[in-house]
Amino acid sequence: MERYSIIKEKNPREIVLLRGRGCSWRRCRFCDYHLDFSTDELANYELNQVELAKVSGIYQKLEVINSGSFSDLDQQTMDLIRKICISKGIKEIHFECHWKDRSAIKALRASFASLNILVKVKIGVETFDALFRESYLDKGITASDPAEIAADFDECCLLFGLPGQNRETMERDIETGLTHFERVCINIMVENGKPIKPDPAVIEVFLKELYPKYMGNPRVDILLENTDFGVGGESNA
Repeated sequence: MERYSIIKEKNPREIVLLRGRGCSWRRCRFCDYHLDFSTDELANYELNQVELAKVSGIYQKLEVINSGSFSDLDQQTMDLIRKICISKGIKEIHFECHWKDRSAIKALRASFASLNILVKVKIGVETFDALFRESYLDKGITASDPAEIAADFDECCLLFGLPGQNRETMERDIETGLTHFERVCINIMVENGKPIKPDPAVIEVFLKELYPKYMGNPRVDILLENTDFGVGGESNA
């Protein structure tokens, strides 16, 4: 699996897909991301060490993702991330975090701030329609107010191409995200082994009516495939 890449467009940065003990929520009805995990912390660290060694510091920005929250990574890996940031001159680092783990964000920010490194944290919201999100997707976010959700986070992910979505609901989600967060990352639903399947008609509406409108927005990343950032796909090595 490809676990390191360089994102050159919009917010240029390096990105690493690390492995931890996996998402502790594991109830989302659309996501099999948590399958990339191991309970063997040493094996995880050894894998993560190889990928982190590829970081060059070319843009002084690094995004670290894993199947869960940053708090699902082992301590050795977190210590190594800090060392890599110092040695490669990283000034800004991005992590992902599930809503349920948000209490760990304050300490994370403080830890990197002591190294003069700015932390940005992304949450997978998927949609700001709380009823749809929790009754259909089972996302596990207990707040319904976008401002409350955004209080601990800097960026959000949205998920489009789902049954029941339309142009109005998707555009409302994008605009809500841009109002309350610094950046929005739109993911188009890709079929996997989970119960919720993509709706081709909804995807077509997005591609025809919303993609042209937002593709040039510097605050909006759009992943038509979940491997568009260059990680998660099969390795060519």
